[in-house]
Amino acid sequence: MAVEWDLPAPVLDGGLVRLEPLGPEHADSLRDAASDPDVWRWMPLNASLPDQFERWFEQMLAEVAAGRQVSFATVARASGLAIGHTSYLALRPEHRGLEIGWTWLRPDRWRSGVNVETKLLLLAHAFDQLECIRVEFKTDALNERSRKALEGIGAKFEGIFRSHMIVRADVIRDSAYYSVIAAEWPPVRELLTDRLASHRADGLRGGH
Repeated sequence: MAVEWDLPAPVLDGGLVRLEPLGPEHADSLRDAASDPDVWRWMPLNASLPDQFERWFEQMLAEVAAGRQVSFATVARASGLAIGHTSYLALRPEHRGLEIGWTWLRPDRWRSGVNVETKLLLLAHAFDQLECIRVEFKTDALNERSRKALEGIGAKFEGIFRSHMIVRADVIRDSAYYSVIAAEWPPVRELLTDRLASHRADGLRGGH
């Protein structure tokens, strides 16, 4: 029997952020959030530049319109402003699998608990509502910060896709692949819930 997913994206509510389906209304706050070049160091384009931001934003909306991607603006509940972006990619409903990617946050929200909560919301929807059996992630093999973050959420390293992508300035990129499968979701959920609680406790104590 064919598997179908209910697209477009729902709104996914957390305590720190709300993942809202990406739309034109998010452009201004995302443009501001994207203005630090550090955000784009490992990305295929540098959307801290205004023309590149417009190219990236239009590309995301086009992928959504074509049904190839489900994109979210990561909106801070406290301010109501978009502080980042994330997507479901490589949608394979017939195999109950997808990729989480194009994930970024403005640097002042790094290590704040926002990434942990974002991953918890996305994984919970993928496994509990879409009934996925596999969720995958990829990053530049040289991006140690991203790789540590993926290991920190309980994703398993699967290997390196050598010469996988051509990125900016014709650089050939190796990609590191990670995944969470359905059998691993309960302990990963517990890990993310505990990490998020720890971030909230640090926040109450004035920590970061």
